Formats: sequence, structure tokens, C-alpha cells
Amino acid sequence: MVSLKHFIALQLAEEPVAPPAVQSPTPALPAGARVISREQHRISRRQISDAALQVLNGLHQAGYQAYLVGGSVRDLLLGREPKDFDVCTNARPEEVRKLFRRNARLIGRRFILAHVQFGREIIEVATFRGSGKDEQARSASGRILADNVYGSLEEDAQRRDFTANALYYNIADRSIIDFWGAWEDIEAQRLRMIGEAEERFHEDPVRMLRAARFAAKLGFQLDPAIEAAIPRCRELLREVPPARLYEEVGKLFLAGFAQQSLATLQRHGLFSALFPQLDDALGREDQGEARELVRLSLDNTDARVAAGKSVHPAFLFAALLWPVLLLEQERLMSEDKPELVAMQQAASLVLEENRGQIAIPRRFTLTIREIWDLQARFHRRGGRRPYALLAHERFRAAFDFLVLRRNAGANLALLADWWQQFQSADNDGRKQLIEAAHQEDRGAELSLGPLPASEAKRGKRRRRRRGPRQKSESAVTAEAN
Repeated sequence: MVSLKHFIALQLAEEPVAPPAVQSPTPALPAGARVISREQHRISRRQISDAALQVLNGLHQAGYQAYLVGGSVRDLLLGREPKDFDVCTNARPEEVRKLFRRNARLIGRRFILAHVQFGREIIEVATFRGSGKDEQARSASGRILADNVYGSLEEDAQRRDFTANALYYNIADRSIIDFWGAWEDIEAQRLRMIGEAEERFHEDPVRMLRAARFAAKLGFQLDPAIEAAIPRCRELLREVPPARLYEEVGKLFLAGFAQQSLATLQRHGLFSALFPQLDDALGREDQGEARELVRLSLDNTDARVAAGKSVHPAFLFAALLWPVLLLEQERLMSEDKPELVAMQQAASLVLEENRGQIAIPRRFTLTIREIWDLQARFHRRGGRRPYALLAHERFRAAFDFLVLRRNAGANLALLADWWQQFQSADNDGRKQLIEAAHQEDRGAELSLGPLPASEAKRGKRRRRRRGPRQKSESAVTAEAN
């Protein structure tokens, strides 16, 4: 990977890229478009990352139009720190790759993009999208399937989803170009769709989730036209690939505004498209503990993001799907399935159903299953079992989940306290805790839950060894004689 320091030297040393035949860094704008000069806005180049400036200046110096666009411009105007910086240009993807050579690669199928990387930072560079609907591949419902149609800056502005995301910071003169009155919408904290809302949702149903996300993240109010279109279009989310829904769920619940996202999704009937079983469970009167568990898990996630701590998606999904797991286990037990079998089958069914709605990666579903399985093992405090559980790779996550369940109202206070003491006790203290637990549990009927597959196999092997040994052929012969 080429660093910023060496990039200019490499550009000078290698064959230069021929600029486009017509250089137009500041194109003529249509009537109604507004140019906000540098003196009128608060964005400074010092607020833009070095990598983004390198890409913008590199495109501009090569004769291409280059704009900072989207959420980064909106966030800078709001006084927020952008998460990333996106650039749009009239340069085609292959021209961007040729210009930045070793630092650039092309990605995407639905719409080809260039990723230009300096160090750990990636700048996404998109060519202006065109408005030629006849050239777009669409589904029967109108969803755009392939969109490699290029156009002008004005056409690109027409293709943006919300006005607040359609401001263009021009590196040529550091002005901002506003085609849709986004400046006023940002001041009014209003999220407004570009074009007719229902048609735009048919083009890409994920825009409904994006509307909920921006409203939650920014504290904006949805425009009445958006609110009216969502009930008529939310079933279209069933057409969206589960992997894309998973990506959007991560942006909704793992970015520091999970509680606001949940409230916004529920208010507009969108949560059921992501978690239909959980949405049903949360609506039941007898599921107060489930509602509290979800609330606490989202609160904890937001707190960790605010504190700059890492957030593990598997832990959050384990909490969100736990109420569904318990209801499914209860249903299976009503069909006379043993508790252990019911829990194992319920876990498989819940994760399989969820995979068809939101494609949680397998590396996370395995961790979710481990967190669930270990909940039963917390009840087994005899012999060497506590030591083995304490050494388990997922112990900390599973214990935190146990505490979360306790805080949500489950009758686990004594158990959670015991394990808290066991972790901090010395060897003698741990022996005393195990003996006390043995006395406490003697004669009690504990709900053990599912055994992990590895432990179940070990148990089977032990039972086979306790059986009578087979006599050798010579021993049988000796007895017969």
C-alpha cells in the first residue's frame, strides 16, 4: 500500500494520466440550484481527512470534476465528525483506478465503485450516476438490480435519496452546491425525499431503513410524504437480499443510537421486516422481561459505543433472539419434547429462520449458540465443572449475558453473585463456594438446559467405558475348558 508521503513522487515518476478532453471543474448549474460560497458555510479543509483531500485534489488536478458528497458534508454542517468521506466525479471507474494506480481497486456489481486506500483509510469514489431508466435492470416491482449508468452532476443529484445527502462540496473553489433546498432542510432538521417517495422506495426498499436510521441518528423528523409512503411499501423489504439487510441492521443497532433506531422502526412498522418473531414477542403482554432484556442490551451497546469500546454483534443478536428462543422452546415442550431436546431444537430453528431474514454471518451464529449453551452450564457448580467453564473461551460473554438476564428480571441474582465471587476468589475460596453450592443444590431439581455437543460426546464415551468389558477369545476358551 502506497502512503500519502510517497504518492506524489510515484505520480511524477510514472506516465501521467491524460486529462479528459473537456475540463469542467465547475459546470453550469440548472435554474434553482444554489451555490453556497466558502464565506457562507462552516466547512474547512482542515476538517477533511488527508486521504480525502488527496483524492479530491488528484482528480481536480487531472482535469476531472471532484466533489465531497453525502453524509460527510451533512455532518460537517451539523458540527459532527464524519465517519467516512465519499467522493463523486465525472471520471469513470477505470480512469480513477489508472489515476491512483496501486492505491485503487474497483468493487461492486449493481454499481461499480473505486476504492482508493491510503494506510487504513478508504475513500469511496463514485462516478456521476445517470438518469437513463431504460438502461437500468429492474425487478418486477421496480427495484433496481444493475445501475452502471453514468451521467452528469445534475443527474447524479437527481439520483440521490434524501436532500440532506445531496450536498456537493466543490474542491475547485470550496463552495457547496445545493440542488434541492437541502440547506434549509438541515437547518429545519427535516428528512425529505428527492422525488416521489413511493417510487423511490420501489427502486430501493432499503431506503425506508435508511430513512429510519437518519431520523434516529440525526434527530430529524421524517417528511410527511415519507411517513405516508412507508406503510404502502414496507412489504417490499422481503425482496431485499438477507445479506444486505444484515448490513443495514448493523448500521441501525451498532453505531451508538440503537434505542432511537428501535423506536423509529417500531413507530413505522419496519421492525417486523427485520425481526418478525421478536416483534411479535415484544407485543405480548406477558413478555415484560423480554422487552426489558432488549432495552438493556441496546442501552449497553450505545454506552459502549459512546465510551469508544468495541461492540460484538454476536452478543447483541444473542440478546435480541433470546426471547424468541424461549418461546420456541416453550412451544416444543408443549409437544412433549424434553427440555434439553426442546432447547437444542429451538436454537437451531431460530437461527435458521433468522438466516432467511437477516444473513447473520456464520462466525457470529456459532458464538451466539455458544453464549446460549453456556447459560445452562452456569447452574452446574459441582466438582471441576466451574473451573472448566471459567476457562472457556466464551465465558466472559456468557457471564455478561447471564448478568443481563438477571438485570432484565430473570430469577438469577444468587447464581450471578456466586459466579462473580468464584471469579475473584482464591483456590480455597473457590472450594468453599463449590461446597456451599453443593449443599444448596442437594435434592433440588435444576433446569439444566442443553449440553454443548462436545460435552455430550464425552459423556457418551464415559458411559461406554463403564459397561462390562468384553472377554478376550483366550479367556472364553479357558473358561470352557
